[in-house]
Amino acid sequence: MTKVVLRADHDILGKRGDIVEVADGYARNYLLPKGIAIAATDGVTAQANAMRRARDLRDARDREAAETVARKLVPMVIRIPAKAGSGGKLFGSVTAGDIVDAVASQTDIEIDRRRLRLDEPIKALGTHEVPVKLHADVEFQVTVDVVKA
Repeated sequence: MTKVVLRADHDILGKRGDIVEVADGYARNYLLPKGIAIAATDGVTAQANAMRRARDLRDARDREAAETVARKLVPMVIRIPAKAGSGGKLFGSVTAGDIVDAVASQTDIEIDRRRLRLDEPIKALGTHEVPVKLHADVEFQVTVDVVKA
């Protein structure tokens, strides 16, 4: 087994700066040549500790910012006007991009559309709950009210 320090986040092994033990061949043939990890020497281990501290500080700052956005958006209702037929069925649909644009125009909060967990576009009038995941620890619902334009 070989100890390596991850230079980038890895889905299975861990996050950047983590010291992990992997099989010799995996380290020698995959992780090291691809630049995903470096061998864990004493100097590199100290550098990895610094990377982890910086990552933890950045993570705490990102979590706090996400919680602030969540506190502002949870009590709000985002209204989106859309053209609809007589049965309440939309001509077209409301997508994640439409929701992000509406949030930005109504609250001055910018959200990445990929953070919305909208499985399929909204195709009917009414109130809908849209899950948003801004951070690994911060997930909340945004209330979207699709009204007839």
